[in-house]
Amino acid sequence: MDSALSPSPFDPTKTPNAEPKKSFMSSLITLRSNHFKEDTYFVSELKPTEQKALQDLKEKLSSSSFGASSMWGVPLLGGDDGADVILLKFLRARDFKVGDSLRMLEKCLEWREEFKAEKLTEEDLGFKDLEGKVAYMRGYDKEGHPVCYNAYGVFKEREMYERVFGDDEKLKSFLRWRVQVLERGVKMLHFKPGGVNSMIQVTDLKDMPKRELRVASNQILSLFQDNYPEMVATKIFINVPWYFSVIYSMFSPFLTHRTKSKFIMSKEGNAAETLYKFIRPEDIPVQYGGLSRPTDSQNGPPKPAVEFSIKGGEKVNIQIEGIEGGATITWDIVVGGWDLEYTAEFVPNAEGSYAIVVEKPRKMKASDEAVCNSFTTGEAGKLILSVDNTLSRKKKVAAYRYTVRKSTTAAV
Repeated sequence: MDSALSPSPFDPTKTPNAEPKKSFMSSLITLRSNHFKEDTYFVSELKPTEQKALQDLKEKLSSSSFGASSMWGVPLLGGDDGADVILLKFLRARDFKVGDSLRMLEKCLEWREEFKAEKLTEEDLGFKDLEGKVAYMRGYDKEGHPVCYNAYGVFKEREMYERVFGDDEKLKSFLRWRVQVLERGVKMLHFKPGGVNSMIQVTDLKDMPKRELRVASNQILSLFQDNYPEMVATKIFINVPWYFSVIYSMFSPFLTHRTKSKFIMSKEGNAAETLYKFIRPEDIPVQYGGLSRPTDSQNGPPKPAVEFSIKGGEKVNIQIEGIEGGATITWDIVVGGWDLEYTAEFVPNAEGSYAIVVEKPRKMKASDEAVCNSFTTGEAGKLILSVDNTLSRKKKVAAYRYTVRKSTTAAV
């Protein structure tokens, strides 16, 4: 069955052939059925007992040796909303038990001073080859949370593993770098009631060594949970292998009940389908079925994309009309988990003109990243991008975007 789409330029809200997302959610493996409700940090919305706990924590902190301390540039007893947000994170992490919250806060302040965390983002730690591969900040989710991606599959190579984790000193250096990435993410938060006060973490488990990273994983989890409470709104695991239950049992004891309630699991092959629920395609890295490339940031904010779905057994033709002669059209298109045929052709408006094959029909593999191409027209017409999913029974998520640059050549 063929389906033709004739989109309007830059209409990210239009979703052709949209379907109920039952199959979308059924592809998710969730550890907990009830996802936690994110705190707004408005003091007026707290229960009376929680407001009292906040006031008690401030009084106890003012009487301690840490009364003049700041965290992420915010004086903890400065009397502003930012301080309340931070203190409420520690209270929430300890179920509003003031004594436990104060001890956690003091230990965190001690660790930050010893770790020199406040100036960490300015350091060159010598992990340039891991940036953009192992851990990195990239874009935002649909609610404005900054997104941190983690992927440890590169360490399946023994040489790489030894270079980074070969001894205690190397492990310490890696942990410092990993905290540096998180600190950069924290600097993107608002620390304001009603604002964005937490981030999204996406962890890719594909090819992740099971045993070798156990020590590093436990230390990272311990560091983050002890010193960055309530900094993660949702933690999404993608490409979850069948044996992940074994790995999960290793680090589960290090996690609080509240932390585990934020987890979402997605089995192998469903990365794009899962991430599209939370993050717009233009902000998702190309290796996960999105349109975002590392060099995109050099060109300003990402151009919005149109998201749509392709049913199993369906062929979709995206028609981009109204292209003038001499204009250059540039487009990106991706289908999560491709495994289908893709082609592009230009059809002139003039009667009797022949269609021009811009991209020959080709099979797109599941591992193929987004297509990015351009074509300069010789005459007015339309571009047709075709994706053929007729040999599959599975519905797939997809996205595209385009720009048209008119010819600057003056008419003679």
